[in-house]
Amino acid sequence: MNQDSATIVIVDDAPEVRLLLRTQFRLNGRLRVVGEGADGAAAIQLAAEHQPALMLLDVSMPGVDGLQALPQVREASPGTRVFLYSGFEEQGLVEKAHELGAAGFIVKSASPELLVERLLGPPDAEQRSGSSVPATAGSGRPADEVETVDTGVLDEHLERFREVFEEAAIGMATMTLTGLLIRANRALAALVQRPAEDLVGTFYGDLTDDDQDLVTKTLEAAREGPLDVLQLEHGLAKDAQGRQVRATLAPVRDSRGRALYHFLQVQDVTAERAAMEELRKSEERFRLLVEAVEDYAIFMLDPTGHVMSWNSGAQRSKGYAAEEIIGRHFRTFYPPEVAERKHPEHELAIALEDGHYEEEGWRVRKDGSQFWANVLITAVFNPAGEHIGFAKVTRDTTQRKNLEQERTRAVEALAAANGELEALNARLQQAAEDQSQFLAVTAHELRTPVGVLGGSAETLAKHWADLGDEDREELFEAMAASTGRLRRLLADLLTASRLQSSALAMRSEPTLVTDVLYDAIMTVRRTHPDDEIVADIPEGLTVTADRDRLTQALDNLLSNALRHGRPPVTVTAVDRSTAVEIRVSDQGGGVSDAVAPRLFERFATGLSKGGTGLGLFIVRELARAHGGEARYDLPSPGAPSGAFVIVLPRTPAGAGDEAVGTGRVAVVETDRRYP
Repeated sequence: MNQDSATIVIVDDAPEVRLLLRTQFRLNGRLRVVGEGADGAAAIQLAAEHQPALMLLDVSMPGVDGLQALPQVREASPGTRVFLYSGFEEQGLVEKAHELGAAGFIVKSASPELLVERLLGPPDAEQRSGSSVPATAGSGRPADEVETVDTGVLDEHLERFREVFEEAAIGMATMTLTGLLIRANRALAALVQRPAEDLVGTFYGDLTDDDQDLVTKTLEAAREGPLDVLQLEHGLAKDAQGRQVRATLAPVRDSRGRALYHFLQVQDVTAERAAMEELRKSEERFRLLVEAVEDYAIFMLDPTGHVMSWNSGAQRSKGYAAEEIIGRHFRTFYPPEVAERKHPEHELAIALEDGHYEEEGWRVRKDGSQFWANVLITAVFNPAGEHIGFAKVTRDTTQRKNLEQERTRAVEALAAANGELEALNARLQQAAEDQSQFLAVTAHELRTPVGVLGGSAETLAKHWADLGDEDREELFEAMAASTGRLRRLLADLLTASRLQSSALAMRSEPTLVTDVLYDAIMTVRRTHPDDEIVADIPEGLTVTADRDRLTQALDNLLSNALRHGRPPVTVTAVDRSTAVEIRVSDQGGGVSDAVAPRLFERFATGLSKGGTGLGLFIVRELARAHGGEARYDLPSPGAPSGAFVIVLPRTPAGAGDEAVGTGRVAVVETDRRYP
């Protein structure tokens, strides 16, 4: 087979990426696609079936990933040159790919021409041996010769992400969906006591102390379940120190909710566990101390309750010398009110009937002071079975009682302090997880649309005449969707930054709600042209607001409903005399109880379809900047979902009449409707 018609198989779990590659290869004319697959298992099958000259294999895929599939692909089709294709740009990953038999490693931001040249050119090893210039991780060519999409915004965010990643105090890593480490920071390498480059391609379960099954089950739950964060604790393999770590796993998903790869945080919790164990031991010692503070009074009573004998412990406890108390009734030791109701005689009757009697109560010393005592009275019989009296043991437990009271107060205070500490720790941990998730998602949210946008634009520019109408339409739709994602991400980042620094400029004036809604719908139409939006806004309803900022807030709510819910989306406005409520709802399943409390917090990404976690935070802060508020109302009976509500001050009657126009169409819908 000559070079101009080399066969190739494309394996990538993103159908839009396969579409773009298939189109580019067809237009180039030098490569012929004979098969496509979405995971490593399909790659192995396609290699055996087609014996292609080339295979472009994604690294992170569900089921079997690219690193796992590569050796089996080479075995199934030894003549196939396999190139790993990934958004990761790590030198350690490149070296691992070469060890497994890959002909090369190509980053997803490479231009179509460079991609074809790399596929049809010599292997990476030959390129490196023929030049003294170091090859880049993605192309095998010098860094100043690599053709990539030029985007300052992307570079800035990726660089910031790398800095945070590398300098983080806790271990961090990116993993394939099957748990192979792609990139590890210095903190993780130090924690597991292995060089960072050696960790590339290592299954995370191999770093644990025989917890591989737990890791595998956690990875499966992360890929298949709706949770965005999972945690497990385990020891470290071959760790003489016996350290314990907490691993936090966050799947990074695309806009459709598909898991792309995993973001991992690993934190040493050995000291925390040791502190908890020490606290437990301290409480145990305290309990033993309390129980050990005891005084005993042991003496005998005759059958009628008169004292017959007296020991030194009794004298020390009650203050009577033996000659002072022997022959007197033991009611002497009880408070007057207790003795008057003949409680001492009652104790003896029960002891005689049951064999013993025990209670705790106040007793009286010789000097009239009272102490708290534990009392045990046992009926005594001679060998003939005749009742001859009672053995009475009194233990002065005043100190223990005081200690118990102090302990109770201390435990209550400790519990309160511990609760506050746990709440603070939870908030700090949640903030760290949210920000880590935000960085990972933002990097991915930027890379995918920029790659599709650049590749599609370049394809259209160079091959317009070669493309059919259907090809152009598909590529234009992909460009429009990617542009909308970038525009929204940049706007949200800028607004969130200004809100955080209190530098957001506001220009409030009387504004028609219909005008704002029209602007927001037109913005949403760029990315959701076929979804139905129905509005019911009273004509002439006016609020005091910054029109652009209010449009941004409504745009976020509409996009959120279309992205995470199900059309039609309904927008209504209710006049509350001094305020106006703008409500946005859809026909989806609503918000789960677990997510609802954190909906409007910054970086909260509880939804299953991706996002940076800034949209609803911006909506709330913009509403507050207008003197209003944002909230989520639970579904009413019979309604499929709840409603997101923006409350704004109403413009007083007669104020700003000159700004009030005729309004615009209050119902916007399309001919096509998605189910």
